[in-house]
Amino acid sequence: MLRIAICDDEKLFRENIKKYVLKYLSEKDISSEIDMFNSGKELLGLGTDLLGYNIIFLDINMDEIDGIMTAHKIREYSMDIYIVFVTAYVNYSLEGYKVDATRYLLKNTINFDESIYECMDTILHKMNYIVLKKYFKFNECEKNVQVDRILYIESRLHKLEFHIMEDKVLIYTLYATLNDMEREMMEYKFIRIHQSFLVNLKHIKSITGYSVILNNNQKLVVPRARYKDVKSAFIAYKGEV
Repeated sequence: MLRIAICDDEKLFRENIKKYVLKYLSEKDISSEIDMFNSGKELLGLGTDLLGYNIIFLDINMDEIDGIMTAHKIREYSMDIYIVFVTAYVNYSLEGYKVDATRYLLKNTINFDESIYECMDTILHKMNYIVLKKYFKFNECEKNVQVDRILYIESRLHKLEFHIMEDKVLIYTLYATLNDMEREMMEYKFIRIHQSFLVNLKHIKSITGYSVILNNNQKLVVPRARYKDVKSAFIAYKGEV
């Protein structure tokens, strides 16, 4: 799953960028979370949480803290985030070089959408991004599921419930044991946080108070006996990405 931030003080451009990026990712069957910010100050207020983003679309001409200054601050946290400048001007190439910007997208151009698609093609190629799919014979249907879209798997009433993000979170079921499924999903970075829950590490936002908080803000309980191992695995995973 890709995590993307869009920072622009013009609402119209924030929404246009989000619309075109979502269209592109939908055609590629890539799951994503997109957050929007109306100023560099608001974005930088995230602090180290900026590290959770793969891509940041950044308007250059913003009040108080402009996009160039914001990009320099982002680089203090990470050199791995892909920064894409969005601007009405073309005279920032030297500054873009200093912060290793991936692209400049010019506002108010007829082919703005095509520029975004080309930009995303370039970024995914650099990331060597691969969509992993796995085939399941659910009770409801048989389908290939993008592994990144599985939030968690719950054992309930002798069945497994797969909570999968589509247009909304949908539940599919099959008959199997969670022990068997844990072994099957281990290579995809899933972790057993509870006797009844197998969770995709990619969708854990935080761990606190003997609970994991998922990216959709759902809370799942972690028993005290498992808490230390779950937290260690989460920290190790965050270190990898």
